Amino acid sequence: MITTIIFDIGNVLAGFTWKEHYESFGYDEQMVERIAKATVKNPDWNEFDRGAMSEEEIVQAFVKADPEIEEDIWKVLQNVSTMIKRLDYAIPWIQELKSKGYRVLYLSNFSNKAETDCAHALDFIPYTDGGILSYREKVVKPMPEIYQMLIDRYDLVPEECVFMDDTVVNLTGAEKFGIHTIHFRDREQAIEELRRLGVDA
Repeated sequence: MITTIIFDIGNVLAGFTWKEHYESFGYDEQMVERIAKATVKNPDWNEFDRGAMSEEEIVQAFVKADPEIEEDIWKVLQNVSTMIKRLDYAIPWIQELKSKGYRVLYLSNFSNKAETDCAHALDFIPYTDGGILSYREKVVKPMPEIYQMLIDRYDLVPEECVFMDDTVVNLTGAEKFGIHTIHFRDREQAIEELRRLGVDA
């Protein structure tokens, strides 16, 4: 029986994906992949997300990975805040699940800068029963420690939890702890899969 619903923030409750962000600047697929490799696919990205390096230090690390596109790297990182928005369904969905007796938590790699610049995209957080933002804990998905931290902090029974994320590798990390997972593509699809797990969604 599922008792706890765990949300990612990224493209699940706050409408944002890096790919869409890059494409918004008119970059073709090849350039999107090139910027992604220099930034979010760069091992140093985790240090940025964990708050272990300053914004200046991490951008320099990204530029070092691909010096020829320095201007593009700066551009996409400086405009992230304009792309993040809270999805209209976020608060009503959380309220509905809680009214039916489910515990609602969040587990996200949402960054320090994103929270600072886009508090309006996160105003659903007070409606939840808690959760973890990775940069505050200096650990990120899919590192095992972040899932264990969530389980320990909220005294969860993994088999009674379901975690929704739009990134498969993060789901694989949760599954190793016995947590049910849903690869989120849109709310309607997620509700269908929740119902298959016996959730009154």
